[in-house]
Order: sequence, then structure tokens, then C-alpha cells
Amino acid sequence: MIENIFFKNSPLHDGAVIISANRIKAVRCVLPISEKNDLPSYVGLRHRAAVGIAEESDALCIIVSEQRGEISVVDRTNLMVNIKGHNLRELLNKEFPSQ
Repeated sequence: MIENIFFKNSPLHDGAVIISANRIKAVRCVLPISEKNDLPSYVGLRHRAAVGIAEESDALCIIVSEQRGEISVVDRTNLMVNIKGHNLRELLNKEFPSQ
């Protein structure tokens, strides 16, 4: 199901996916936009929404750039851009250790 969000004409393409306890809880979610003034000028609404929800919750946000396919992560208020796949895997394993 998650793969469908990467197909441009899919009804799930737009908006956020909320995952909790290894289950998809919601799709096509509209998130609050951060009002921070110190975000890099090149980040768009997708990144601002990820920072916004991270500011208001304990969510770990993963952003995939539609144009470049680059991965970014927001962990609380720390925006990490252009994360490589192996670094994302390490971060996820650290944040969500196997039981």
C-alpha cells in the first residue's frame, strides 16, 4: 500500500501517511505547516509540513522529494536533508529497535 503513494496518479499520492505500531493509521493527511523562519529556502511545503508535525508531536518524519527523489528526515526539530538509504536504515533501526 505504501508504494502507491509514489505513483503520481494514485489517489494516495498527495498528503501524509501516518504509521503507528507498524500499521497505517491514516493516508492523505494534511499536516500543520511550520512557521519557522530559519528553514533553508529550498525546502517546500512538504518539508515545512514535516517540521510542523514534528514540532507538535513525537513523530519521526520521512520526506521524499518528488522532484529529486532525495530523502529527508525530521526528528523533533532537527531537519536532516539528502539522507542516503543506509543512513535512513540506521536511523530507523536506532529509533525502532527490533523486538
